[in-house]
Amino acid sequence: MSLETNINAEIKTAMLGKKEADLRALRAIKAAILLAKTAEGGNGEITEADETKLLQKLAKQRRDSLEIFRQQNREDLAVKEEEELVVIERFLPKQMTEAELKAALTDIIASVGAASPADMGKVMGAATKQLAGKADGKAISAMVKELLK
Repeated sequence: MSLETNINAEIKTAMLGKKEADLRALRAIKAAILLAKTAEGGNGEITEADETKLLQKLAKQRRDSLEIFRQQNREDLAVKEEEELVVIERFLPKQMTEAELKAALTDIIASVGAASPADMGKVMGAATKQLAGKADGKAISAMVKELLK
């Protein structure tokens, strides 16, 4: 079942259950899907990889907003962002643990032949392709920096 079909079914459930937070997040996902499908140069279809990127982008936006709202002591807005983030993360693939990420990055570093922090670009290029959807970009970057010291 495609993400769009899944989202439409979840929207109906959220409406019947009168779950405002779920409804907000689901409608945001649906809007992003529609924008991606109708984007210039698109063929009206999006792949599963595109769906994952889209969800990651929405989750990142929520995390960034959450951080800003907390810094500005706007707990009312932070709560809304957090509620939406929880809903969006339900549709994302399971994220790697720190140990799994470290093991995967160690393998990537060995395969690329990186030895110093100067090789970080090579490692990040391979890692972001290989670990797309499984780990956050900030987490990958931080772990690569730590491993290449």
